[in-house]
Amino acid sequence: MDVYDSDNVTGADNQQERLGSTEFASWFLAGFVEGEGSLCVSVKRHPTCRHGYYVDPGFFLYQHESGRAILELAQSTFGSGRIYPKSGSPSVLTYEISSTSILRERVIPFFERYVVPFSCKRETFTRFREILEAMERGEHLRDDGLAEIVRKVYAMNPASKGRARLRPLDEVLTRILRGHTSDIPSSG
Repeated sequence: MDVYDSDNVTGADNQQERLGSTEFASWFLAGFVEGEGSLCVSVKRHPTCRHGYYVDPGFFLYQHESGRAILELAQSTFGSGRIYPKSGSPSVLTYEISSTSILRERVIPFFERYVVPFSCKRETFTRFREILEAMERGEHLRDDGLAEIVRKVYAMNPASKGRARLRPLDEVLTRILRGHTSDIPSSG
C-alpha cells in the first residue's frame, strides 16, 4: 500500500493514542473550562467580621444536567468540589470549588498548564491568582491588605456581561478602612 493511500499524514499516528487518557481528559476539560468556567471572588458583607466584609474565591463550571459526566470529570481531575443544582435553574448543574487550598494547589496549576496559554481570560486568571497569593500571605486580615484585595476583585472582570457588584467599591473600602469592628454588641 502506498503511503499516500493512508488516512493519516505520513508519520502521523492517532493523537488520542499518543496522549495518555488522563492528559487527553485534561486538555478536553481545559477547553470546557474556557467556555463554561468561571473564576470568581465574591466580596461578602458580614456583621461579625472585623472589617465588615470578607472575600470568598471560587471556581465554577455550569452544565445542563444531561452533561453531568463532564462535571464529574472535573471533580475527579481536581479531587475535590461539589456538584449541585443551580439556584433558580434546577436543570442546570453547578460544580464548585471554594477551598482556597484546593484552588491554590490544584486549580491554579491546572489553569497555568492547560487553560492560560490559549485563554482569553488571562487577565481575570492573573488577578485571581494574585488574590489567592495575597490571602495565603494573610493580607486579607489587615485593613490595608483587604482593601487592596477588594480593589483587585473589582478589577477582575470589568467588561463582564454578568451581574454588577451589589455595592460600589468606594462604599466597601470606606467601611474596611475606617477601622470597622463587628456590628454585634459585645456582652459585658
